[in-house]
Amino acid sequence: MKPKKLNTTLLWKQFEDFLYPQLGFSITDRAVYHHLIRHSRLDGKLELHFSIPWLARGIGISTGPVRESVRRLIAIGVLRLIHRSKSGHIVEVRLPDEIRAARPGALSPPASRSANPPVNLEELDFLKTRALRQSIHLRERGHCFYCLRRTDARIQVLDHVEPRAKGGGNSYRNLVSSCLECNSLKGERSAPDFLRWLFRDRRLTASEMHAGLRALEALAAGKLPPPVQHPDTPLGAPNSKTVPHAPAKPPLPLVTRHYSLNPLPHRGRPRGSRSGR
Repeated sequence: MKPKKLNTTLLWKQFEDFLYPQLGFSITDRAVYHHLIRHSRLDGKLELHFSIPWLARGIGISTGPVRESVRRLIAIGVLRLIHRSKSGHIVEVRLPDEIRAARPGALSPPASRSANPPVNLEELDFLKTRALRQSIHLRERGHCFYCLRRTDARIQVLDHVEPRAKGGGNSYRNLVSSCLECNSLKGERSAPDFLRWLFRDRRLTASEMHAGLRALEALAAGKLPPPVQHPDTPLGAPNSKTVPHAPAKPPLPLVTRHYSLNPLPHRGRPRGSRSGR
C-alpha cells in the first residue's frame, strides 16, 4: 500500500471527533500516537522502527507508561505490530479511517457510552497501583514537596502528610511526592511540623515554608487533585468528584511553588554547604 497524501485538517478532526473519544485515549495515548504519526505517516512512511526509550524521550514521559500505552494501542488496532525484538518495535501506524473501531458510526456516540463510568476520586487508594502512585509524583512535577529539590525515579517516594501510625490514609489528600532524604528525616512527624523544622534548619526560606503550609491546607481541602494519566484511564469531563486528567481548576497562586510549569528557583544555600554548625 502506497502512502496517501494526508489532509491534515481532516486528520485533526478525525483525531478529536472519533478516535480519541470513541477509543478512550488517555493523555499518554495521545502523546504516543501523535509522536508515532509525526515520524511515520507525516514523513510518508507506513511503518516505523522505534524503541521504547526513544519514544519516552521524545514525548517526555517515563518508559513504564509509554510501554503500557504502546501495548494498548496495538491491542485496539491503532498500531499493527509487525515485529518486536530487543532493538525495538516495527509497527504500521494506522490513520483514524484505517482503524475499524474508530470509523464514524462504528461505536455509539461518546455521550451515550457507559463502559467507563466516573471513578470517585475520594474512594481511591493511591498506593494501590503504579498508575495512581505515579499520578501523585506528576502533581508535584518532579520536585520534592518538602525541600523543593528536583527528584527522579531513583530518589522519589510517596510520603504520608499525616503518618500512617497516627491514622493517615492513602487518599490523594494525604500523599505527596518526596525525596528519600526528606522521607527519612520526617519520620513520624506531621508535614507542617517537618516544614517548620526544614526552615529552622535553614533548608527552606520563610516564604517557602509558608507557601508549603498553604499548599498543605489546599491539599487537605481537596483543591489539588492529582492529574491521573494512565493508558487505561479514559479522558472524561473532569469534576470535583471524578478522577481528572488535569486539575478541574487552575492551580491556586498559593501553591505555585509546586505546580508552576516554570522551573523552581534555585535555593541560595545549597544542601551540605552550611558552615560552623
